[in-house]
Amino acid sequence: MRALRLDGDGLRLVHDEPEPLLEVNDARMKVRLAGICQTDLEVVRGYKGFQGILGHEFVAELVEDTGAWHAGQRVVGEINIGCSQCDLCRTGVASQCHQRRALGIVDYPGAFADYMRLPIHNLHAVSDSISDEAAVFTEPLAAALQILECVPIQPSQRVVLIGAGKLGLLCAQVLKQIGCELIVLARQARSLACLSAWGIEAVDLSKVAWETRIAPASADVVVDCTGNAEGFAAALDIVRPRGTILLKSTYADVPVANLTRIVVDELRVIGSRCGPFAPALRLLASGAVDVRTMTERIYPLDEAETAFDHAAGRGVLKVLLRP
Repeated sequence: MRALRLDGDGLRLVHDEPEPLLEVNDARMKVRLAGICQTDLEVVRGYKGFQGILGHEFVAELVEDTGAWHAGQRVVGEINIGCSQCDLCRTGVASQCHQRRALGIVDYPGAFADYMRLPIHNLHAVSDSISDEAAVFTEPLAAALQILECVPIQPSQRVVLIGAGKLGLLCAQVLKQIGCELIVLARQARSLACLSAWGIEAVDLSKVAWETRIAPASADVVVDCTGNAEGFAAALDIVRPRGTILLKSTYADVPVANLTRIVVDELRVIGSRCGPFAPALRLLASGAVDVRTMTERIYPLDEAETAFDHAAGRGVLKVLLRP
């Protein structure tokens, strides 16, 4: 089969990859559509030292009947594969398993291929009301919803979101559902256009500094989707004493930060990663979240290397692969 592999020779599309060998309770799937995200780009740059088939955002169809699941059923899947034996797995936190594998990121072949596998209990059925082009956003939308699992944001609170990339735009749409006072700090024209179309207030950092629109120490919650030191530094300046900073992106480099500010201002700093799939699918089915506008281009799998080059461009939104 075809697969986009990362190995010692770099990123390359191969045509002779063996089809996935199933483990106990695995399902074999034919990939219908897969998305390139910032994590994939960081993996190519060396994050987690991964080698193998990339990709973790996908919608696929089952190849064979598997228990209560039937061949042809469209599914999406949670990306963390736990050992089922450790203390974290036994308490229902497989996403933090001591021996966790992660689809296309840590010791597990991913979705940028003709066929893939995942444990059956990782799968969620996709209803007929959700297109492939929407369903492929389930995993990042679930990650955006994890914000609300981590921080009980109230409609009366002021929230500032820093960084309106692919994940940041989904986070902004989720936060808008709450009715809180939301301001997004963004730089790229495409992102700013999306925010304007959705009725979300934004500050164009390519034209003005955030201090011209937001008072320091004024936000109850700051969500940092930048993954860089500049974003975290701004978050420290914007959040009020005893407020919350939620980190929503992995950091390419270790940020230099004044940790004394966290102590003196009694701030909470919370990390947030993967999230709940069921409500993400409900939001997609309802049309409450706009993912169509976020799709930059769909490439055939045979053009996967070109697609990655495109996805790495500054300000580019979601690039998809269709096997």
